[in-house]
Amino acid sequence: MTSHGTLFAIPLIRRTLLSSAALLTGLAVPLPFVQAAAVESPVSETHLGEVPLARGTTLSIERRGQVALFGLNRPQIHNRIDPVTYRALATAYYDYDHDPSLRAAVLFGHGDHFSRGIDVDAFRSLVATQQPWIPRQETIDPLAKRQPFLSKPLVVAVHGDTWNMAHELFLVADIRVAAANTNFGQDENTHGRFPGGGSTIRFVREAGWGDAMRYMLTGDHWTAADAHRMGTVQEVLPTPDTALERAIELAGKIADCGPLGIKTTLASAHLVVDPVEAAALAQLDAQFGALFHTRDFQEGRVAEAEGRRPVYQGK
Repeated sequence: MTSHGTLFAIPLIRRTLLSSAALLTGLAVPLPFVQAAAVESPVSETHLGEVPLARGTTLSIERRGQVALFGLNRPQIHNRIDPVTYRALATAYYDYDHDPSLRAAVLFGHGDHFSRGIDVDAFRSLVATQQPWIPRQETIDPLAKRQPFLSKPLVVAVHGDTWNMAHELFLVADIRVAAANTNFGQDENTHGRFPGGGSTIRFVREAGWGDAMRYMLTGDHWTAADAHRMGTVQEVLPTPDTALERAIELAGKIADCGPLGIKTTLASAHLVVDPVEAAALAQLDAQFGALFHTRDFQEGRVAEAEGRRPVYQGK
């Protein structure tokens, strides 16, 4: 067993065999070559270990046949994501992507909310170092700001508050399901920050410029019905439980399909979007970090703590 962080443990079994998980290494070459690489390229395989839901577990991991379930679990702080949880998810994504026995995954949140996004105070010291949020080896960035990206499908089920970084984790997924009570938000600009996890790119791509800017620039929140209208949600279900059940059902349908065809479908689609978005994604961390050192950012934090409207000076 290998320990990752202090609040979770992810058992790993590493070995080297032939696998179909190397499609993204061929993104810059013609698709027929990509299909061949899926069969011939040796990669390191893993085994995704389960992490039961228990006190102190910030990310639960469950295996259901060929489907992996990842559950955010910090309900005492509305599932806000701290560095430990972020790294746990990055490791879990990597192990899922390299586990040949798994074909689809579902991301969801335990408790009353999917997540209210980043735990700003927990991330403050890490952002100040200007160091990467996760190691580059044996991880996949949950916000997909750098390669490698997931080469296998990810389905997300959201409910309750789904704000900021949480909405950006949601946008990374290939298929998105929401409970009717979902309250979406991308309100960083009201706090002296900006959407630094990819919404300035993916929200615009998925919803269109006008709808994305309507919410990012004002900080107004929106509903599951609004998200369905904009196209960022594929299905809206009555309750959180039915939304999660539907997400698992969709993941099961994907798992029943030919895995090489599924991975090639994703790889082909990434050939369209990745070259266009790469430069913008690469700048996000520096842009996000720069705002952490502004007076406006500090004013946003103080005003929130004091329960008053912030007064921004553009400094």
